Amino acid sequence: MKQANSPEILYKGVLRGRDVSFKDAVALESCGISALLFYADRIRRRFKKNSIKLCSIINAKSGSCGEDCAFCPQSARHDTGIKIYPLVSRKIIKKAFLNAKMNRASCFGIVTSGNALAEKEVKEIISAIKYIGRQGIAKSVSLGRVSLKNMVLLKKAGVGKFHHNLEAPKSHFDQICTTHTYAERERTIKNSKKAGFKVCSGGIFGLGEDFRQRVELAFALKRLDVDSVPMNFLNPVKGTRLANAKRLTVEEMLRTIAVFRFILPGKDIFVCGGREVNLGKYQNRIFYAGANGMMVGGYLTTPGRPVKKDLAMIKKMGFRVYCGK
Repeated sequence: MKQANSPEILYKGVLRGRDVSFKDAVALESCGISALLFYADRIRRRFKKNSIKLCSIINAKSGSCGEDCAFCPQSARHDTGIKIYPLVSRKIIKKAFLNAKMNRASCFGIVTSGNALAEKEVKEIISAIKYIGRQGIAKSVSLGRVSLKNMVLLKKAGVGKFHHNLEAPKSHFDQICTTHTYAERERTIKNSKKAGFKVCSGGIFGLGEDFRQRVELAFALKRLDVDSVPMNFLNPVKGTRLANAKRLTVEEMLRTIAVFRFILPGKDIFVCGGREVNLGKYQNRIFYAGANGMMVGGYLTTPGRPVKKDLAMIKKMGFRVYCGK
């Protein structure tokens, strides 16, 4: 007789519209990895078919951030040798947008460093969005803390999605950042929903949290009812407080993705930062673990691999790239 919290039993419950409980999700830490991935993959296929979504970003303002996030090479408190520059021009942003579109991304994100932009910078971002035009792929922004008033202006300009990670579970957040609070991050997400955005929010794994806390983060995202969940895996950067953090194993990463799929069966789950360096030749397994999307073309301060390799991997697996239809 199968246990009530076995992957198979939980999978059957998910198909009937039953939510996985916190207790049962935590119990998945000790189940066999093969069974877990098998049923996570079946949940993905049930809700997302064989369609893979791609997203791409531009680091539109880099470094000199006053926050103290332990993992971040862009913090002014860390000496990491990254490129530091102010907000780039709208022409550079449009060029990155067109490149993302060419690479078959379904969403393009404009990302800036810092807790919040100056009013002048927000206006420049709005100008860039209008300059790009409403044609083509979806547009997203990740600008830190933004007032509800400016969110509305960004929405009117043509931004469809607002990205703002919780980064870490509430119970572990003060070990990662002390210059702003978890509650502030939640408030920004709630405001973005009020402004009418689709919301993209996830976190970084490998920050010293345990499995139970990863489950905690998944349930927080479920309560906030975000639309897509970017899952990043720490790539320790020399000069940051987490430079010597122990990397998660491939199995730990795949198990985390799978459990998120059980908890968030209908949401878009993207694997983003740390994919190449942490998963290596096992990158294709993210889809078998339940992910239905990934970031391509590089990250904020670290490069990715050639997009052609990602597209070839998707094709070889028999999947298709989502085209918005």
